[in-house]
Amino acid sequence: MRKIVSPLSSNRRGFAKIVLLSTALTLSAAPIVLAQAAAPPKVSVMAALTKPMRTSETFIGRGEAIDKVDVIARVSGFLEEVLVADGSDVQEGDLMFRIERSAYEATLEARRADLAKAEANLQLTSLDLARKEELMSRGAVSVAERDTSRANEKVAEAQVRSAKAAIQQADLDLSYTEIHAPFSGRIGRIEVSVGDVVGPTSNSLVNLVREAPIYVAFALNEKQFVNVLQKIQQEADTEQEQKGLIEVFVVLPNGNDLEERGRIAFADNRIDPTTGAITVRAKFENANRWIIDGSYLTVGLESKKTVDRIVISQAAIQRDQQGTFVLVVDDQQLVQQRYIKTGDVVGIGIIVLEGLSDGETVVVEGLQRIRPGAKVDPILANQAGE
Repeated sequence: MRKIVSPLSSNRRGFAKIVLLSTALTLSAAPIVLAQAAAPPKVSVMAALTKPMRTSETFIGRGEAIDKVDVIARVSGFLEEVLVADGSDVQEGDLMFRIERSAYEATLEARRADLAKAEANLQLTSLDLARKEELMSRGAVSVAERDTSRANEKVAEAQVRSAKAAIQQADLDLSYTEIHAPFSGRIGRIEVSVGDVVGPTSNSLVNLVREAPIYVAFALNEKQFVNVLQKIQQEADTEQEQKGLIEVFVVLPNGNDLEERGRIAFADNRIDPTTGAITVRAKFENANRWIIDGSYLTVGLESKKTVDRIVISQAAIQRDQQGTFVLVVDDQQLVQQRYIKTGDVVGIGIIVLEGLSDGETVVVEGLQRIRPGAKVDPILANQAGE
């Protein structure tokens, strides 16, 4: 008797084998999947470190030359010589321009002649007075005549003094035909040419600016100014110590820091009612002349004394509606959310005033993969690429 195999029975056995094989594969792979799901995410971390820092505040400042002047001729005349070039450096007393002298030399000679005439007239009136006094003693002339001679002598004396003053003025006018640098500095563009008629009412001949040393002026509001004063008084006892307590630094317009430090030279004695601020000036030697009159700069006040501050990377900082926070990894490798209060930026770091302790570990990379309460696998940031 032949055994007939039903196609349906054969299909069932095949299906059963497939189910068993699939189940076996699933069971064999389950530990791997579960192990992968259980692995904590890797994150890069850095330690919050305490560092000695100098407290500072920054403001917008402007370069101001200590001395600058528009050079103007003090007497009128034809410009005879220009002895400097555009943009050149000059020293105090250097001759820069010369105005035609001949007219002023002639005037000086005329005033000298007037003096000689006045002195001769004085001599004559003095002799006349002496004669009148002698004759009056003999009764030959009246008192009125004697008094007239005395008055004439006094007039002559006044004329001598006037002539001498005129000579001084003429001598001054002659000296003004030579225009010298009133101080050392650098001149700008020369605005006149030889042959021009110049004088007190004409335009300036050239602008002269003292470039070194130089002031940097900036403004503090009332609160900032009082805070600075209180800090100085708390940390220094004598006036000399107070002057040396705070240094002034500047950031040049190209973003580079000026290595040279300045000192406070002046603080105004009143608050400007229109701005609510007080003007402060710092003095810089400006040896490289990188601070230019009229240039805008970032200027800051920095304490010479250091204080310990906790510093973390700015990459760890996050913000929400409640404020600024960081994610901290504790000893159990669990993530905690910690709200903090920050201070000044220091390079790529930032000062933490409240909320963190020295040595705590904060997450700087992988923040998007974790949440508070999650377990993580922390890796030091400088080892993250290993």
